[in-house]
Amino acid sequence: MSRPVGTATLARALTALWVVSAAPVAGQYSYKTGIDVAAFGVTVLNRAGEPVTDLKAEDFEVLEDGTRQAVTYFSAGSGEDAATLHIGLLFDISESMEKDLAFSRSAAIKFLNTFPQALDFTLVEFADEVRAARFAQAEFPRLVERIRSGKAKGLTALYDALTVYMGSAFDQTGRKVLVIYTDGGDTSSSRSWNDTVRLLRASDVTVYPIGFRQSRSSQLLQQSQLTEMARLTGGQAVFPATMKDLEPMYSRISAEIRAQYTVGYVPTNTARDGKWRKVEIRLTQPRIERLRLRTRQGYFAPGAR
Repeated sequence: MSRPVGTATLARALTALWVVSAAPVAGQYSYKTGIDVAAFGVTVLNRAGEPVTDLKAEDFEVLEDGTRQAVTYFSAGSGEDAATLHIGLLFDISESMEKDLAFSRSAAIKFLNTFPQALDFTLVEFADEVRAARFAQAEFPRLVERIRSGKAKGLTALYDALTVYMGSAFDQTGRKVLVIYTDGGDTSSSRSWNDTVRLLRASDVTVYPIGFRQSRSSQLLQQSQLTEMARLTGGQAVFPATMKDLEPMYSRISAEIRAQYTVGYVPTNTARDGKWRKVEIRLTQPRIERLRLRTRQGYFAPGAR
């Protein structure tokens, strides 16, 4: 059964933002022993921009605030031991999307259908208002029906939609990947860009924004913000020039998600001070010097119990 995770009004979304901001987390996993594991989704690409899928735990080294950490958890995205995968889609249905909405919906459905291993899907549709619901894998037909039923209208509340999704993903464990599809910058949110940046830094979600056909007057700002969303979270922003470019870009994002590694460790710094910890994940072997790595840049330590 699908489960609503957002509302047309923003009261719950704002509460969710407060919770994420007030309770930073060490990572995706907390074992029953009380040991917090800082876990990071890591994407590795070769010079051609293709995902690298044959790396092992010993190919990675981790430094937290300059101190080397022992990798205690490792999995490849497509392996049998891969972490649970949660897929989110922020889908712009504002009035400016009306002309291309049918094609955009079909491309999004095709993309989501490439993840039969995902535990669930969270769909957040946004215009002036934000609607959100979560669907189990077995409910995929209902998800398709929901995507196809939305009508294009109103302005673009992108920041509010992101707030709703982050609030819903806060308690999920495993890998969390969010794809944002929008044709413009934010025009109606109650939240600010600075709020959004703080939210992204406190999250453990990998974000892939797809920015389509931004208006020329604000294109640089819009593309800069979408690129920053990706950079903060270890994702990648893409900007299709035409509708026919959309499906290949979805395919590229899909390949990256399926190849994403999870690298985790128990921090040697056990202080529960809520402070930012800078994390650097590097590749160790000689041939690996030719590869590129993307991941989050750190995390907020847990606060005092």
